Amino acid sequence: MPFINTKVNVKITEEQERLLKGELGKAISLIGGKSESWLMLNFEDNNRMYFKGKNEYGIAFIEVKIYGRATAAEYENFTSKVTEIYSKILDIASEHIYVAYQEIEYWGFNGHNF
Repeated sequence: MPFINTKVNVKITEEQERLLKGELGKAISLIGGKSESWLMLNFEDNNRMYFKGKNEYGIAFIEVKIYGRATAAEYENFTSKVTEIYSKILDIASEHIYVAYQEIEYWGFNGHNF
């Protein structure tokens, strides 16, 4: 039950969103026990964002929430892949991308908790 929330200060076209969806769907399997079949995504574009006091270039903040736990190596591999995806599809430099993780102990779905 992963959730990935994307906040960027650039426009995301429908084609780019489709590509992001597909690539993130594949990449989530880098975290053990996670798959696209439970993945929820949100894309927020054209945000007013600043990084190092500037906003003249593309910036991305990607929040990844997962039910349960993952290893440091899984997070490292996922961060590397996600950075590559956003750099390639949205032309955002890797040094302007933050990825944050949150592990959730209780996750509700369909009226019940896991």
